[in-house]
Amino acid sequence: MPLIFATVGEELIIKKVGGSPEVKKHLETLGFVVGGSVTVINTIGGNVIVNVKESRIAISEQMARKIMV
Repeated sequence: MPLIFATVGEELIIKKVGGSPEVKKHLETLGFVVGGSVTVINTIGGNVIVNVKESRIAISEQMARKIMV
């Protein structure tokens, strides 16, 4: 399922990162790598705040839809 549908506080494993090669590279640079864990901290107006690699990152709803967990 896309990350956008994850429950707040739930720790998940990243299964796939989609999008164009540029988008994939950008998300990987932020720490969204296949096999890595991600925890949803909060959702605000469709945007998602996540904890990935011990950092909090805010990503847009569009980006969160490209990350499969």
